[in-house]
Amino acid sequence: MAESSLEFSYADVNDVMIHCAAAGPRDGPLVVLLHGFPEFWFAWRDYFRPLAERGFRVVAPDQRGYNLSGKPEGAARYRLAAAAADVFALADALGRQRFHVVGHDWGAAVAWTMAGIDPKRLTSATMIQAPHPAVWLKAMREDPEQRARNRYVRILRMPWLSEMGLKLGNYAGLAHAFRESARPEAFPPEVLDLYREAWRRPGALTGMLNWYRALFEDDPALPPPRSLKPPTLVLWGDRDVYCDPQLADRSAALCANARIRHLPQATHWIIHDAPEIVRDALLDHL
Repeated sequence: MAESSLEFSYADVNDVMIHCAAAGPRDGPLVVLLHGFPEFWFAWRDYFRPLAERGFRVVAPDQRGYNLSGKPEGAARYRLAAAAADVFALADALGRQRFHVVGHDWGAAVAWTMAGIDPKRLTSATMIQAPHPAVWLKAMREDPEQRARNRYVRILRMPWLSEMGLKLGNYAGLAHAFRESARPEAFPPEVLDLYREAWRRPGALTGMLNWYRALFEDDPALPPPRSLKPPTLVLWGDRDVYCDPQLADRSAALCANARIRHLPQATHWIIHDAPEIVRDALLDHL
């Protein structure tokens, strides 16, 4: 869907101004798409039209700290509970009691958190390429292989040095992460330029990194098996270098009603690697 076909707005929710892109009939069932690091609403550019054409009202916010949304000071304000509260408050601002939530990476961590906080509000949940936060933290603490995969987390949590490092070479480190995609053509130079524009916004790098700095402050409890009630779809690219695919299965086991689909050739950037497969699976789930 061309950007000219999208609607852009701001919502003052949960003490932060949230910028949103939207499409589809205003009275259609609401689907909230949550991006991860280091993206913004633009991550979902290939998903607006298919969902809107099926009658859904699609809203993709810039999460707090990212792009055009507010960037509150202090890592404590980037806890997952605060990000989850943003999304519930956004739905309130849109006049919706119940809605679908879809998240990738940190967006999926937010969706997992929402499923535990207020499951009755979620018509469905789709978690893409992120385990439940408690499963992830447990693996990082107890599994040497997972700890090795997540060395980058310790680096990104370092104060001010992380910001300096990510700025080097015109944000070369962040751009390089996208090159792990199974479809390098998903991130051509003009797309990377749009991401760089978002990363350059005042306070954006610190806001983005504060999600990692707040990670261990939440320390969420591991839910009992089959205790998360929303109908849940878990999508996982098995070539993810950051998380073992087993974490997806362990996370799905926490759900009362979950389907899980592994894509053997997809990477962490599954929504860009296999957009047609992800869209079809998402539409089927919704």
